[in-house]
Amino acid sequence: MTSYISHTTVDCADAFTLSRWWQGVLDWAEDPDDPNEPGHEECLISSRDGRHKVLFIEVPDVKQGKNRIHFDLRPAEGTRDEELARLLALGATEVGDLRKPDGGGWVILADPEGNEFCILRSEEEQAAWSPVAAQDA
Repeated sequence: MTSYISHTTVDCADAFTLSRWWQGVLDWAEDPDDPNEPGHEECLISSRDGRHKVLFIEVPDVKQGKNRIHFDLRPAEGTRDEELARLLALGATEVGDLRKPDGGGWVILADPEGNEFCILRSEEEQAAWSPVAAQDA
């Protein structure tokens, strides 16, 4: 017997607003038969194929420290730095920059409620990087 992850839950102060923000980041959708609305204390969004879900639940507690679990995002198209610019324009905040001179690394961001997440290089950038090329540089 095994288990599987039904969905990931994010505690927050404003479920509707945060779910809408993440919808824009991920290009995910809500259930048309149960749409998220202002004032809802629970708001669910899903990947377009329905395989992945994130549930935002309002809680009275304020965020107190670093997240113990977080999302690592990879751009679906374009580069890490282009996606970084897009996310900052959407309202993310840069928390830490761990990019390396060879192009590796990532950037730590926070969503509008302070939940940390990382932006990695795109698959194309990752595939183009070669340890041999990095040694020759």
